Amino acid sequence: MFRSIVILAILSMTLMAESFMMAEKVIVKKSTRMLYLSAGGEIYKKYHISLGIMPIGAKEIEGDMKTPEGRYVLDYRQASRLYNRSIHLSYPNNKDKAKAKELNASAGGMIMIHGTPSNWSLSPIGDWMSMLLDWTEGCIALSNDDMEEVWDRTTRGTPIIIIP
Repeated sequence: MFRSIVILAILSMTLMAESFMMAEKVIVKKSTRMLYLSAGGEIYKKYHISLGIMPIGAKEIEGDMKTPEGRYVLDYRQASRLYNRSIHLSYPNNKDKAKAKELNASAGGMIMIHGTPSNWSLSPIGDWMSMLLDWTEGCIALSNDDMEEVWDRTTRGTPIIIIP
């Protein structure tokens, strides 16, 4: 009996620890429209996302409606009047700037992880419907509930890797 109680207590503490785990890294896999939170080399949370309306290929220039690919950092966060909360990515990096310069254009900026417009939650199906299609101008969008979790589990300086 005592052994069962100890095992249950350990399992409960493990589940509680996972529920408050902070991300050491964020991984976005564009092809599957998923965002993963990782700690200790293991993925422990996953979320459905939407991307820029031109999801294939890496962002090259401002206005191309593509989501970047590469290594960045979550460098600041803000409440967003339009999109609930948002976390800025350190895009463009030096490689992105060089590519845009080759194309005689600006690399752009203001790439964020953000929620959905607040009025979308008034829909009878909620704000999850937006995760079925790509609708941003190059950002990474999550439902507002998922955005709240990502907000709580990341900090300024968390690395983010975006892969095709």
